[in-house]
Amino acid sequence: MLQRPRRNRRTETIRNLVEETHLSTAHLIYPLFLVDGYNIKDEVLSLPGNYRFSKDQVLIEIKNCIELGIRNFILFPAVKEHLKDPIATYSYSGDNFYLDIAKRIKELFPEVCLISDVAMDPYNSDGHDGLVRNGKIVNDETLPILAKMAVAQAKAGFDYIGPSDMMDGRVKTIRMALDEAGFYETGILSYTAKYASAFYGPFRDALDSAPKSGDKKTYQMNPANKREALIEAQLDESEGADMLMVKPALHYLDVIQSIKQTTNLPVACYHVSGECAMLIAACRNGWLDYKKAMPETLLSMRRAGADVIITYFAKDFAQIFAR
Repeated sequence: MLQRPRRNRRTETIRNLVEETHLSTAHLIYPLFLVDGYNIKDEVLSLPGNYRFSKDQVLIEIKNCIELGIRNFILFPAVKEHLKDPIATYSYSGDNFYLDIAKRIKELFPEVCLISDVAMDPYNSDGHDGLVRNGKIVNDETLPILAKMAVAQAKAGFDYIGPSDMMDGRVKTIRMALDEAGFYETGILSYTAKYASAFYGPFRDALDSAPKSGDKKTYQMNPANKREALIEAQLDESEGADMLMVKPALHYLDVIQSIKQTTNLPVACYHVSGECAMLIAACRNGWLDYKKAMPETLLSMRRAGADVIITYFAKDFAQIFAR
């Protein structure tokens, strides 16, 4: 035999030498759930090992993560019901605890990269990402609200604004609002292809942000569609996005690959709560080895073309990687 591929697998040193795909903590973003209050660290029951943190506790968590090599974080607020209204006014209020926590994080840890979440659902009494009129999620009237939210987040110190709402035209609206307010260097990490997925359950448990009625299928993408994701990617890039995201990740590896092949922008993916919860459950039942299956899962996303991975496993990977 003239060709023996096994020659390049013969020892660990050789395998490392020819390794095609690399994964490190620098590629990972760690999602953190925030609540108002003090000394709160409540585990999300449907997503074991992940917590809702008050400001004092999240500062401890971030310090620990930095020591492990994690410096990228995406923050999500769990807002009390009495602060919600149909037009999400608390999202850009001066007393918003989410914005206050972001400011404090950047004061204490200026080296970290903070990514926000821009959508109405954490603050909207209807539980939808956009403004609801007569039972419909209206697009154009939502955009000015998202712009106000984005500018407030930029003022709080977020490095990237993360529009997750899937309204048409929101990237351009946010970019123009940021520039007009003088935040030229604040980036936009756009949820470019966010699918109407069945794998968001634990996330919605953590934030209590499920829709009060209906579903999100008129604005989130149909899981059956891939070409549509390329349209969304082209639009977001032309409107000023700095990074494009596919959500979920594990069940949409083909979409990650397709977008990667059609853009020169960095491509991110969100390894969502339901995808992580499945692996956690399998490992806790002894069906899989967590220390082997978890890194392999993340590696598949890098191999598909993701430059950046948002995952609830970031801290665990860092601990294993450090050892």
